Amino acid sequence: MTEQRNARVRNVREELLSDNWYVLKKVTFDYRKDNGIWETQSREVYDRGNGATILLYNREKQTVVLTRQFRMPTYKNGNETGMLIETCAGLLDSDTPEASIRRETEEETGYRIDKVRKIGEAYMSPGSVTEILHFFTAEYDSGMNVGQGGGLEEEQENIEVLELPFRQALNMVDTGEIKDAKTILLLQYAQIHGLLAPEPEPVTESKPLHILIAGPYRSGTGDDPGKIERNLRYMNEIALQVYEAGHMPVLGEWYALPLLATAGSRRLGDEIFDRIFHPSSVRLLEHCDAVLRVGGPSKGADEMVDAARRKGKRIFERIADLPAVRS
Repeated sequence: MTEQRNARVRNVREELLSDNWYVLKKVTFDYRKDNGIWETQSREVYDRGNGATILLYNREKQTVVLTRQFRMPTYKNGNETGMLIETCAGLLDSDTPEASIRRETEEETGYRIDKVRKIGEAYMSPGSVTEILHFFTAEYDSGMNVGQGGGLEEEQENIEVLELPFRQALNMVDTGEIKDAKTILLLQYAQIHGLLAPEPEPVTESKPLHILIAGPYRSGTGDDPGKIERNLRYMNEIALQVYEAGHMPVLGEWYALPLLATAGSRRLGDEIFDRIFHPSSVRLLEHCDAVLRVGGPSKGADEMVDAARRKGKRIFERIADLPAVRS
């Protein structure tokens, strides 16, 4: 008897029907219907372990790597040749999903990939099969090819490796030449998420941008001097990175703090502080090309972003998004 994990299921009994290749069981259980009545039901459950599959793609060549092999169940159900075009896949055995798909990729396709990205997992035939399939994608190039692939002879695998134009593979889904569910899912994922879209040309500027760094100064500090100093130090570090990226950074604090000291402000939020601190940044914005919003919540920083947007100035949220400067 297996562990009870569902309040609507009880008295689970299992009868082994076959363990010739994988494990087939008849499972009998009591199921509570919506009307509260318990009903005895039986299902056959096939346990072959969990698996992983991967779409290999090459952005430069606009190609994908698929496989073709004989699948007896499809031959028994209308596939005249029994041949099926699929993404590379295999069972996990005792490996992690990532280790398994790396192994299967090399065995089946001959490519030794160094980076894989998991995009999700799914039950593929939940009415009868326990398997969860883990879905991956990875870029490949010719330098990763270390063998012919084709699968393992001892596992009676006779796998043909196909390198197809991505558009052709998508068309084969439309025509029915590709009927494998996991392959259709991965090809459509690649299409929806633009995996094979060409890398965008880097944005460049003929001259450095004057960029206002907007982030929390007092916000979230409770006016604790140490926390305020930490916020200022963080924005200064961001400013240095902006400078090293070829642009000219500026903080409103660089102007406001000396002005406040000279004007005689004695505490945060006094009349002089309110008259100079934020308004000086608003004036400064007129002379800037863009705003880089950094750090955590800050009403003042958000107001600077809104003001910059109204003035048609550029807004950045990451240093990586700053344009390169042509020398």
